[in-house]
Amino acid sequence: MTGGSDSLLDRLRTAGIDPNDSEEQRLNKSLLMFATGLASVASMLWLVIYWSLGPQLSSTLPFAFQILLATNLAIYIKWGNFDFFRLSQLTLFLFFPFVVQWSIGNFITSSGIAIWGLLAPVGAILFFGVREAFGWFIAYLFLLAMSGFFDYYLADMAMRSRTQIPVTTAVVFFALNFAAVATIIFLLLRFAIVEKQRAQARLNEAHRLLQIEQERSERLLLNILPGPVAERLKSSSQTIADGFADVTVMFADIVNFTRVAEGMAPTQVFAMLNRIFSSFDELAEKFGLEKIKTIGDAYMVAGGLNDGDTDYSDAIADMALAMRDVLRNDYSVNESHLEVRIGIGTGPVVAGVVGKKKFIYDLWGDTVNIASRITSEGVPGMIQADATTYRRLKERFDFHEPQTIYLKGKGDTEVHRLIGRKPA
Repeated sequence: MTGGSDSLLDRLRTAGIDPNDSEEQRLNKSLLMFATGLASVASMLWLVIYWSLGPQLSSTLPFAFQILLATNLAIYIKWGNFDFFRLSQLTLFLFFPFVVQWSIGNFITSSGIAIWGLLAPVGAILFFGVREAFGWFIAYLFLLAMSGFFDYYLADMAMRSRTQIPVTTAVVFFALNFAAVATIIFLLLRFAIVEKQRAQARLNEAHRLLQIEQERSERLLLNILPGPVAERLKSSSQTIADGFADVTVMFADIVNFTRVAEGMAPTQVFAMLNRIFSSFDELAEKFGLEKIKTIGDAYMVAGGLNDGDTDYSDAIADMALAMRDVLRNDYSVNESHLEVRIGIGTGPVVAGVVGKKKFIYDLWGDTVNIASRITSEGVPGMIQADATTYRRLKERFDFHEPQTIYLKGKGDTEVHRLIGRKPA
């Protein structure tokens, strides 16, 4: 029994709100509970004040109104049928004031109590909506007109058969009835607007948090994919694979990394790689290049994958020189004094997104293979470029004399070792 009563009290305290209710439904339930409470308090005060002014009117109708409101509320709390609850409550609000007026006499002797029926169409606007409220307003006007009709044609008979209400009492209750209805309408509208503002604030906050999460997801996606590719992936589920006629690819491989890492803890190895590759990431962003991936202790970057890139081969060369300088001169990044081999190749590639889960953006083709093999056959601290890259850069960069190296699958291949930019 205690558990059941606690449940009823909880439902009463929360206006019968269900966790699955929408914001609008929550507001409607709270509003109707608030209106029911106001109407109950007002009807009790109405009777107490009426009696205190002299006339000992029958308490049957006000008491019946209280019983009907309480019974209807109990049924709603028990069964949770909000549609029936709001329909029946508004029906009581609409008809009962006219019943009370007819029992007292006319508009004058009842002090205009019919104004209370206006709560029904006002409540219908709040609980149902503008379109549905029109019918309630028409019903109120009809009852008002019907009462006026009977008051006009049956006035003499009513005056003879009804108990006379003192003029002072009628005047006081004209003011009280209009003031009470105006107060209830004002409080209901204020309550509705405040709750809607709170709901809007919650919605705005949820939207703000959603935007933050969306921006975070965008950043994560752009850390994996180039911007145009990320947009295509979001808007389409089709396979993304593109051919590029001319791309410059660079690999950087840390020399003797395995030997250096043997005497270090895993966290130290990670910290060392993270410092170096993070500095490379900053350089790639500075020169407007696209980081492709890291493979163990190797770093891959490319230029020419995005529209508008024109001097991407120069940018790759500048980044290679900057990477070498960072490792040689910045010991906060390279406290282990590591060196890199760097290889650069230029030519056609195929680029695309591989897989559906934990996908990566990668490059394939002979250009990628040449850049990778030039790197592995390079000299520590040296930047090597293939012949295509050399021909593109030789007017603005200095190179050593060409070298011929043997590449598996390619045979003897001419490479050019980059020194730096020529003086302006």
